[in-house]
Amino acid sequence: MNVPARVLGAVLLLLVFFAPAHAAVSVQNLRQWRAPDHTRLVLDVSGPVEHRLFTLSDPHRIVVDLEDAVLGGELPVLDASGPLLAALRTGRPDPGTLRIVLDLKTEARPRSFLLKPAGQYGHRLVIDLHDLKAEAVATASTAPDRRTARQAGPRNFVIAIDAGHGGEDPGAVGRRYRTFEKTVTLAVARELARRMAKDPTMRPVLIRDGDYYVGLSDRFKKARDHRADVFVSIHADAVPGRQASGSSVYALSEKGATDAMARFIADKENASDLIGGVSLNDKDDLLAKVLLDLSHTKTIHDSLSLGDDLLTELKRVGPVHHQRVRQAGFMVLKAPDIPSVLVEVAFISNPTEEKKLRTAGFQRRLAEGIYRGLKRFVARLPDEPSPAVAAARHHVVRPGETLASIARRYEVQAEVLRFANELSREPSAGTRLLIP
Repeated sequence: MNVPARVLGAVLLLLVFFAPAHAAVSVQNLRQWRAPDHTRLVLDVSGPVEHRLFTLSDPHRIVVDLEDAVLGGELPVLDASGPLLAALRTGRPDPGTLRIVLDLKTEARPRSFLLKPAGQYGHRLVIDLHDLKAEAVATASTAPDRRTARQAGPRNFVIAIDAGHGGEDPGAVGRRYRTFEKTVTLAVARELARRMAKDPTMRPVLIRDGDYYVGLSDRFKKARDHRADVFVSIHADAVPGRQASGSSVYALSEKGATDAMARFIADKENASDLIGGVSLNDKDDLLAKVLLDLSHTKTIHDSLSLGDDLLTELKRVGPVHHQRVRQAGFMVLKAPDIPSVLVEVAFISNPTEEKKLRTAGFQRRLAEGIYRGLKRFVARLPDEPSPAVAAARHHVVRPGETLASIARRYEVQAEVLRFANELSREPSAGTRLLIP
């Protein structure tokens, strides 16, 4: 049937006129999390939203413009007790824009991104405010010089303790008591740090010491910044549909190591100190992989040994879910130069174990078991820091010495010495070699 053009046009006009108006995105809630070096604000929104963020000075403030958005109700009162945020204001610079103004106490570096629905949360707009003063202080501070520490007394082993999840990420949630995994892991981590603080041979470093989120890559970066000898990430397991129980210990798998290696090779500038200060900028990818792979292979071996020690002691605390150390590609374990393990202390999805995890007594027993396992492991470590965390050493070749004999002396592979010093033949007497 042929429809006259003027009739068709009239119908289209009516459809446009009576079409429902586009629904504006609603800002429904505001949550706030404070970490030592930044503050995170999370806006719950009803759907994806276009936004623009910019900073103003005199006084310092951050402006967030949300297009085609409205307030779904009164936002919670902002906590202004921290060092950054002073107040929050809202307004409309034009009818189609919702403006949120964050008044600051000092200058901050903002970052914003959108998150899709996940778990109990819907769409979210995340605004991270990084404290420039706190970052400057952290950059200026350096880890203690271990050579000085060794002169003063026995070696002080640095143990990085990572409480899993945190802040916006609650982790697993218990079925009966609705216990958050992030709460349990922080409690055990703090108890472990308190126990270690009494030991003159150990220095604990808490990766997270409050209810805030730390990015996965930032966790082992902080451990490396503190020149940690060991990295222990604490979690509470959960499985759907069946009653599992007991502790488990995980180390990095070879596949996970391979994936991580590719990223480190792509950033040779920052990877150079992973093998004792050898620069990788002038090495091809194959040689860089050989050097890093040698380092990473030993780290995985040490991680498995550490895991065995932890399992041995955790069996004295309660049942274990797996009798041997398991291996998986956990992102948080991918520091190629620090023995790293992930400990699932119990099953928070099991109501019986969830109830125990909520008690201070069980948290102390778990911390004590992990501490005893760490003591077993560090007792076998050399009094010298590993090459990955020590300053690069040098050796002047003496008459009669060979590359193999020098390698045995410093407990490194001869091929590592060859690659690191770009040798095509045996070094002559008087040659100064870098020992990674």
